[in-house]
Amino acid sequence: MSWFLQLVTGSGIAHSIFIIAITIAVGILLGKIKIGGISLGVTLILFTGIALSHFKVLVDPAILNFVKEFGLILFVFSIGMQVGPGFFSSFKKGGVTMNLLATMIVLLGCATAIVIHFVTGEDLVVMTGILCGAVTNTPGLGAAQQTYSDVMGSANPDIALGYAMAYPLGVLGIIGSMVAIRYIFRIKLDRENYKIDQESAKAGGVTTKISIEVHNNAIFGKSIEQLHGLIDKSFVISRMYHASGRIEIPTSQSVLSEGDKLLIITSSDSVEAITSFIGKSIDMTFDQWLDLDSQLIMKKVVITRSEINGKTLSELKVRSLFGVNITRVTRSGVDLVADGELELQIGDRVLVVGDESSVEGLARYFGNSLKRLREPHLITIFFGIAIGVLFGSIPFMLPGIPQPVKLGLAGGPLIIAILISRFGYKLGFITYTTQSANIMLREVGISLFLAAVGLGAGENFVETLLEGGYKWVGYGFMITVIPLLIVSVLARFIYKQNYFTIIGLIAGSTTDPPALAYSNSISASNYPAVAYATVYPLVMFLRVLTAQLIVLYAL
Repeated sequence: MSWFLQLVTGSGIAHSIFIIAITIAVGILLGKIKIGGISLGVTLILFTGIALSHFKVLVDPAILNFVKEFGLILFVFSIGMQVGPGFFSSFKKGGVTMNLLATMIVLLGCATAIVIHFVTGEDLVVMTGILCGAVTNTPGLGAAQQTYSDVMGSANPDIALGYAMAYPLGVLGIIGSMVAIRYIFRIKLDRENYKIDQESAKAGGVTTKISIEVHNNAIFGKSIEQLHGLIDKSFVISRMYHASGRIEIPTSQSVLSEGDKLLIITSSDSVEAITSFIGKSIDMTFDQWLDLDSQLIMKKVVITRSEINGKTLSELKVRSLFGVNITRVTRSGVDLVADGELELQIGDRVLVVGDESSVEGLARYFGNSLKRLREPHLITIFFGIAIGVLFGSIPFMLPGIPQPVKLGLAGGPLIIAILISRFGYKLGFITYTTQSANIMLREVGISLFLAAVGLGAGENFVETLLEGGYKWVGYGFMITVIPLLIVSVLARFIYKQNYFTIIGLIAGSTTDPPALAYSNSISASNYPAVAYATVYPLVMFLRVLTAQLIVLYAL
């Protein structure tokens, strides 16, 4: 049994790999345990590592440092690849307000941590770890640790201990804030759902669907493009049902004939003019049109042809050339608006509606070869990581900061991944990775990082807790709750946001999946998920950046 004791208590590569693997496996198993429907997930890897190192199960510091930094890079790079496609589009329309509120939550959390530092005298570097734990943001922890190490030349285990102390109550504080807001504002969920339905109905009144039969002989034989030139009104012909019994999604070149039935979408005040010009209104409900749509098919088509990479929908003239509609584009798990200016990328999944032959024609044109997507594009990943490390190592000065600032091994790869996932096609990069591959890369990275952090920080955990570390739990709770309550009041009374949007905003601003799960469980709408997805990319970037800036300010 000496070989086994040597493996467990000795040193070397085999010992290090064995201990790290055990830490991750046990942490993941413990993370599956739910109390009150809430679990801490992979964060239990950190606590498992702390427990093992407390009992003197140690790993070579040099190996731990490599595992920690490499795991962090894998984690933040995969996050950047995931959020990058929706990062810039999240600032459009209502996203500006949501991201403004999310930014306020981030900055108020930082301000709360700094105020606690000045009031209590607690080390600001430790407060940064508490801040990251209070908002359940692991990339921020990695950024803070790496920045401290860059400046001081050594690690500070108290950053990870502060994170560990604040994290559990941080999860509870986030969900508790959602519950508190509900009672503070006296929100009734059924009444909130009713208001949302009323607002949706009101918004839907801007446009209306009408069914018209073509009877104006002046437009017989005219194309829809010509028809638009004859009527000074804005409208879209969604469906055309011919006298022969064939239904189609019309293109600009589709020709009108006597007796054709049209489903037209237009504004309410244009209905009379359009109807009188084309023919007459007919009693054909939208449900009847949906029944006719059984002649059409809906299919998800995957873009695998390199020639399509970077082309916009308007450039491809999909509706004109193929007579189909693209209603949705999904990229890296994010749904994007299928407008004419959207640039398609390899790996995009487009939802196509049209007759079978037209849809199949478009599928052939786009490639739709899943076999081509199964091959991993490792060049993009590792070239992106190399550029990210290089970018993160460039020092630059900021006003008021005496030390040069570096984005580091967290910020550099994160920013480069966001840029590559959004604009990499312009340089010929294939940025597509399957969702499962992205999740695998991300989970392996965060598991390695948390295991290394825990194993390196746990020797003095109990001593730190008894010597005043228990106060960190209270500090973290204040950092969690105060910003959320303040911004929720502003969101409700100034920006008139509904409750479900507010709780989605809270979950996204703390990048907390358990909070999102709770939000979805009490909402019949997708408002929480939309708000979460809108603010998540910017918040993730800000959490990493602000953690580094606070550490630099402290040093």
